[in-house]
Amino acid sequence: MVHAPEVNDYVKSRAKQMDEVSDKIDEVNLLKLKASMAAAGKTEEEISIEFDGESKFDSEKDKSTFRQYENACDRVKNFYAEQHTKQTLEYNLRIRKEIRETVRARMGIWEALELLNTLVDESDPDTSVPQIVHALQAAEAARKDGKPQWMQLTCLIHDLGKLLCFFGADGQWDVVGDTFVVGCKYPEEIIYGSESFKNNPDYYDEKLQTENGIYEPGCGLENVLISHGHDEYLYQICKQQSKLPKEGLWMIRYHSFYPWHRAGSNAYRHLMVPEDEEALKAVRAFNPYDLYSKSDAPPVVEDLKEYYQNLIKKYFPEEIEW
Repeated sequence: MVHAPEVNDYVKSRAKQMDEVSDKIDEVNLLKLKASMAAAGKTEEEISIEFDGESKFDSEKDKSTFRQYENACDRVKNFYAEQHTKQTLEYNLRIRKEIRETVRARMGIWEALELLNTLVDESDPDTSVPQIVHALQAAEAARKDGKPQWMQLTCLIHDLGKLLCFFGADGQWDVVGDTFVVGCKYPEEIIYGSESFKNNPDYYDEKLQTENGIYEPGCGLENVLISHGHDEYLYQICKQQSKLPKEGLWMIRYHSFYPWHRAGSNAYRHLMVPEDEEALKAVRAFNPYDLYSKSDAPPVVEDLKEYYQNLIKKYFPEEIEW
């Protein structure tokens, strides 16, 4: 049992690599988001926020200035080739059992943010910022738009699941990247399409490659296995140890679930229940604060620390189990 785990040079190196890949994935998602909205004949304003009012902080941003897909293509392709090969049903069942049965650390939310702040690629100032900066940029954008405090806090902590990098993650493929449902047919809405899973043994299991797979139609997304990573890990922690409302929990669990929440997608609708429509609204409300706040001016951490520490106290105990 440890408090903030020791961060050695090896872990820092892996963390930098993971952070680079995560940034490149975000680049792709920005472009995919714009492309899907254009295909659906909708503007960003029509899609962006139905939950608790539209986002305003990004209204004057030229989103075409965000980094280009071609620059990230090779790295992203390599990442997803590995993720789509290794995220099997067997792996997801096993890792969830391990997560449930193991407490990796005990520390508070702010302490966890400071630990996550070591995930920095100092060699690439154009594409990477300290994790606590991105967390505060997202939270401050929500605060600027007058979002409720629980949503500000959700924006602040949404990437804390990346602490898996310090807790024995097998690689980048089980921490970051777009997520998808395991145990049923892979829809074409997944990045690089269903054929990118040809090296995954589940691809050749007829029982797992039907539309419903191991699930019942209309079972609800709460009852499906979404490929494990930082979203699912933090969602389970917050579900058990926080006072966040269900909308905040949805934002955390589904924010990388792009095949489902990307504009114009019909993926996984056969598994949904009516409450999942509300979850979809919540996630689409959250995403601009995650994707577009990275271009904002870096916040001064010390100026904001007291505000967010007080906010954390409202929704989390002083120390939680990771």
